[in-house]
This record gives sequence, structure tokens and C-alpha cells, in this order.
Amino acid sequence: MGFAKDAPNSHDERTYQSPTDQFGQDPVAVSDFLGRVNLNSAQIREIAGLGAVDYIKFDEQGITPGALPSRGVMDDLCYGTGTTYLAGLTFGGTWGLIEGFRGHTPNFKLRINTVLNSVTRRGPYIGNSCGILAMGYNTINGIISNMRGRHDAVNNVASGALIGAIFKSTAGIKAATTASVICAGAAGTWTALKQYFFKY
Repeated sequence: MGFAKDAPNSHDERTYQSPTDQFGQDPVAVSDFLGRVNLNSAQIREIAGLGAVDYIKFDEQGITPGALPSRGVMDDLCYGTGTTYLAGLTFGGTWGLIEGFRGHTPNFKLRINTVLNSVTRRGPYIGNSCGILAMGYNTINGIISNMRGRHDAVNNVASGALIGAIFKSTAGIKAATTASVICAGAAGTWTALKQYFFKY
């Protein structure tokens, strides 16, 4: 037994008109509107009241000339610490690699494990130590330079001696003195190399 489907009521029927039928004109897209706008940068700055274009002025008076230019303590602190850390990490990793391969391990997997252990033990330790020394050296060097009003070899050697003594201060007077002498010698050598090769 079937039921006849009721016809839809007239008030339920809704007719939708296109935007053209509703407003009597074609709709305007955003791209059409923006395509009609023709403003260059000079007109925009004039409307905003900004005036002429400003250019970045690079002051070269405070830069130390040479193959390793520097604008001051912060430059030395940033690239000095980074390069010293990478150099120490590379040296320590190479040392651990050689140390691992020198071990007499018959099994190949055990030898690879020994090499990885040696590299990860030597590399980060030496890299972190060199990074800390470089950070302290450049910080102390900047403080001494500001106090003396000039940057010379005396500041470098004194900074090396101080950071060496501080770095090994917990190991006793003998270890601190030895580290101070070594770091002062390294700072003096680096200063002499810069003056000879880089002419500053």
C-alpha cells in the first residue's frame, strides 16, 4: 500500500537569486579593486607623512681592520667563543677517533662502539673547556680594555693568565698557576700571530 507524496507548499519554496539579479550589477572581487589602485612607494610615504627614504648608515670607524675585522668586545666574544669551541670539538673528536681505533678489539661491532665512546668522551669535553676559556678570556679582555682605555698585547696576556687561574682554581694553587702560565703563553702566541699575519 503506497502513500502519495504530498506536493510541497508554496510558502516552503524559496528561490535564490544570483548576485547580479539582487543588486543589478556584477559583483566586484578584491582582485578587481586592487587592480585599479596604482600607488608607488613614494606616494605611500607621502600619504603617511614619512618624508624621504631612510638608509642604513654603517659606521666603519669602530671596526678593527685586518683579516679578522672586529667591532669590539661583543664581536670577539661571539665569534671567538664559537670558533674556539668548534676547534676544540674537532680536536677532541679526532683524538677520540684515533684513540678508539688504536684499541685492540677483535670484534668489529665492539671496535665501532669503542670509537664512538672515545669520540663522544673527548670531543665534548675539550670543546666545552675551550669554549669556556674563550668566553672568559674575551670577557676579561674587554673589561681590562675598558679600564685601561686601549687594546694591546698586555691586555691579552693578562686576560689569558687570569682566565687560566680561574679555570683551574678549584684544583689547587699548583694547577691554577700552571694553567695560568699556559693560557698566558697561548694568548701571547695568538697576539703575535695576529700582528704578524693579519697586521693588527
